[in-house]
Amino acid sequence: MARMLGFFLLIAISANAQDTLTLKDCENLFQKNNLQLLSEQYNIASSKAAVIQAKIWEQPYISGELNFFNPNRKQLFDIGNKGQKAFAIQQLIYMGGKKKAEIEFAQSNVAIAELQYEELLRNLSYQLKTSFYEIYFGQLKIKQLERQIGQVDELIKEYSVQADKGNVALKEVVRLESLALSLRNDINDIQKSVFAYQENLQILTNTSEPILAVGNENELNRELQVPGIFTLLQLQQKAIEKNPNYLKAVKLKEQNEINVRWQKALAKPDLTVGGAYDQNGGAFSNQLTLTLGMSLPFKNKNRGNIKMAESMLTQSSVDIDQSKTSLSAQLATAYNNLKYQQNQLSKSLESTKNFDAVYAGVIQNFQKRNISLIEFTDFIESYNQSILYINEIKKQIILSKQTINYITNENIF
Repeated sequence: MARMLGFFLLIAISANAQDTLTLKDCENLFQKNNLQLLSEQYNIASSKAAVIQAKIWEQPYISGELNFFNPNRKQLFDIGNKGQKAFAIQQLIYMGGKKKAEIEFAQSNVAIAELQYEELLRNLSYQLKTSFYEIYFGQLKIKQLERQIGQVDELIKEYSVQADKGNVALKEVVRLESLALSLRNDINDIQKSVFAYQENLQILTNTSEPILAVGNENELNRELQVPGIFTLLQLQQKAIEKNPNYLKAVKLKEQNEINVRWQKALAKPDLTVGGAYDQNGGAFSNQLTLTLGMSLPFKNKNRGNIKMAESMLTQSSVDIDQSKTSLSAQLATAYNNLKYQQNQLSKSLESTKNFDAVYAGVIQNFQKRNISLIEFTDFIESYNQSILYINEIKKQIILSKQTINYITNENIF
């Protein structure tokens, strides 16, 4: 009992040091403060810098030859009109489309980095929304249980007075206290979950205080009834068009196609073009020559890298098929779960539409001793489970909609 009281004291203390935020507030903080997003932006900048680097050609190479000692004239550094000096300049010319493939490969890395950023944004945004709604519905459950606890506590006070007078048995007071303790234990379990999601929301928004989720319950209830405007097949098509994880798989295949071309180009020899000047060491004085150079391609020295690139290309094709299959399965699960939960909510609301009136009547009849303690506690426990179940269905509907938005990368709901 002491540990339970200590837990609720902790809840009361922490409630005074919490930020009360809407989902929109959380999203704004997330966009502004999330450190993972800020870090990933540097990866995009790094990839763009690699494109600049890929466009740079090798610098020209220049060399010179100066006479150190002329034995005929017994002269050091004889580089005058009758001496000797020579200069040469060379430029490497990439052949076979090497440079073009290198630039395209670097540009594909930028596209992949941007998709990785979009994927990270999507993943973290999904975590933020699910955490927010877990907190929101957890708070609703706690609020409903606290209302019941308040009413049971009033009954305990009344029955304690009657027990002291000998009008009711002490065991009935104990039974009511046990019911209140059971309700508090339910709050304990829910609050632990709320604390965990509050921690996650703090990390995502980079805030120092736990967040209390607030929203318009009437708007939310209307939103719960909104039907889907797309069929499952249409949603699957949207996912193929916009899901960054799938698009990244497609882009990786394109990159591997570029890599195959690049590796084949690397097997081709490059050309070195240059010019040279020789004052007196050539066939005639002040000789100007054109120089050409190329390695002899007796063997393909890059064949291992070519085979590796071709294997990666084949694998990327399989990855695309796997990603498409995974998307379809995930969407089918979320879509079917949404339809099922909406059907369950409709049935539950219909069967429990008079619950509040019955609940108030049971409280009154118990106070008038028209029903027994066992009947009262059985009803409270049943009522409690029904209310928590309806809240859980509502949460699952919202989370299923968020999952569909997440997979399709579009605000369907």
